[in-house]
Amino acid sequence: MSSALPAVRRLILYVLLFALVVIAASGLSGLLTRVLPSGQVLAGEATAGLAQSLAFTVIGVPLAGLLWWFVWRRLADPEERRSTAWDLYVAGLYSVALVVASTQLLALLAGLVEGRTEGWNGFLATAVVWAGVLAWHRWMWRSRAKGPLLLADVPAVVGAGYGLVLGAAMAGTALTRLIRAAVQSLSGDQMAVLAGQGESRTWWGGVLAAAVWAAGGALVWLWHWIVEGGRRLRTDFSDVVLVLVGIFAPGVAALGGAGTALFVVLRLLFDRDEAAAPVLSLLDPLPAALAAGTIGWLVWAYHRPLVAARSVSAQQAARLVTAGIALVGAASGVGVIINALLSLVGAPLAGTGARTLLLGGIASLAVGGLVWWLVWKPTHVLSEPLAGQPPGRRIYLVVVFGVSAVAALVTLLVIGFQVFRSWLAGGGGLALIADIRVPLGILVATALAASYHYAVWRHDRAELPAHAARPSIGKAILVTALDPEPFSRAITEATGATVTVWRSVDGLPGDQEPHAQPEGPSAEAVAKALEGIRSRRALVLVGPGDRVEALRLEG
Repeated sequence: MSSALPAVRRLILYVLLFALVVIAASGLSGLLTRVLPSGQVLAGEATAGLAQSLAFTVIGVPLAGLLWWFVWRRLADPEERRSTAWDLYVAGLYSVALVVASTQLLALLAGLVEGRTEGWNGFLATAVVWAGVLAWHRWMWRSRAKGPLLLADVPAVVGAGYGLVLGAAMAGTALTRLIRAAVQSLSGDQMAVLAGQGESRTWWGGVLAAAVWAAGGALVWLWHWIVEGGRRLRTDFSDVVLVLVGIFAPGVAALGGAGTALFVVLRLLFDRDEAAAPVLSLLDPLPAALAAGTIGWLVWAYHRPLVAARSVSAQQAARLVTAGIALVGAASGVGVIINALLSLVGAPLAGTGARTLLLGGIASLAVGGLVWWLVWKPTHVLSEPLAGQPPGRRIYLVVVFGVSAVAALVTLLVIGFQVFRSWLAGGGGLALIADIRVPLGILVATALAASYHYAVWRHDRAELPAHAARPSIGKAILVTALDPEPFSRAITEATGATVTVWRSVDGLPGDQEPHAQPEGPSAEAVAKALEGIRSRRALVLVGPGDRVEALRLEG
């Protein structure tokens, strides 16, 4: 009971400090908004807002400063500095300040580019105050004496990920608006050009506004990626964010954009007469598709070689998420094609022709199937050696099989419901086909995916080495300040155990960051230390220096 008291005390302190800093920043930004010249009376009729800003400032600022001074003094104690609550506070408030300051500043600049000045004082005041909060917490984050230890990589990783997402998304928006304006200008539809830019007074105003947001996101990303050292990090968290933001998200954008663009081209070639619509209407999805595909591919192409230099687990995760995205696209294409073929004998969906459905399914299957074949390599996947690989592929197979099986079960129930409802109502025939063709297409696609991945899983299970099927250690806890990847892989290969990593800071020099990697023992030494140990749980201590210890744990 007493051991939990320090953790509870720290949690309360940092939650209270977080709230007080937010309250103080809100009050200061509200007062600064009223001080900046905007043609409005300082208080006027909005006395409640002024009163709130005064209360937040007069009460929040002194209390936040006093509590921070108390907390900062206590961080001289190593135990206080190692607390997770301190790391979460710095990372959380740094991230909040970064998002608020950057979005307010970029909103101000984008508005000025478009010729809109209303509310500029509010944007500027909020940006200035939260930029001060950001600078303050960056100073604490980078403090060698009292900065965070356990989660020291989080601000850089979160900042880089946020900047990349913001920059890429707004670059796609700017490119979409530019391509749409070009297409509409060629058609002579100037009113459509202006309408496509939203509130902008000129067609280029919307493009420049989105470009301002994209440039701001790129600057945030470059600062955290290059200056703050996000690119040099080799932690599990940085690998996860790199795969999600650098591979998964741009992969979805690139494949979705490519599939949509191919669909538009197929409609222009084979669906003109049935659509009975002008070319401009058929081209409407093309600007967004080209922009998403271009930006997504550029981001993915940049990060792919970076992932190749990371851990084996990160490389495998990047490959699997790419294969998963392509598999979803290919399976969706199969389902839509079956839906379109059944619509030839049944009533088509309202506003949708069978030919249009068929072309959409072909486009999705062509793009998704091609990428899946190139990434997954089904002709070589069964011959890949499994020994020493992380369990990511087996997890991926189980997830795909499980999700496909659930989707197939749900669609099967829907089909059964429609069949029995039609039978009880005395209907059937073409009406029944129209009712079940959508779930039937999904059922066939998911059944194919589930059966294939289940067969691969059965093959992998049969090929696993004996120690993986019967591990000598069920679960191993690895405690080290070094790069855990080679040691974790050695433990799994030697014992078949699942490994949980606890990062230690005891082996690091006092002036070194937690992600730095001093010299240590080899992975072979760790595997040798585990020889002869059979237990449900084991503790493996690696470092400092050449120290390697393996201990059995009860339970």
